Amino acid sequence: MKKKQPELKNVANRRARFDYELGEEIVAGLSLTGAEVRAIRDSRVSLKGAFITIRAGKKGGELWLNNASFSLKNNKFGEQGESLIDTSPKKLLATRAQISSLEKQKKSGMTIVPLKILSGKRYIKIVIAAGKGKKQHDKRETLKRRTADRESAKMMKRF
Repeated sequence: MKKKQPELKNVANRRARFDYELGEEIVAGLSLTGAEVRAIRDSRVSLKGAFITIRAGKKGGELWLNNASFSLKNNKFGEQGESLIDTSPKKLLATRAQISSLEKQKKSGMTIVPLKILSGKRYIKIVIAAGKGKKQHDKRETLKRRTADRESAKMMKRF
């Protein structure tokens, strides 16, 4: 008899789509420890304020996830309730072509932000995109457009 797997939740950075005009999305892997993997599977991760930097590496650049908070449980000896919030940089695993395209976008003044963390049975991946920051008036336009779309959908639903 097979064990029923718990349904995994994806962790999303909803604020990124509001704050940035995003370009093409790229899926990359994450280099994590066991406690960080458990935190992702339990949805104890926050991407709020997280960003991605490119550091010089041995064979080109390396992508690093900064300022993402992982709530790690200290339950080594069965103690409940104690947790440690880890915000240390995590290395991302991407192809050289993806890294070079992101480097070009970064040089043109764009910011690389994480959009969501995807977790399946055997993998954990992160979706990232380069984006240009929106001004305050652009954000207001986005809100107006969203409310107008919502109202029109309500009207269509009535009839």
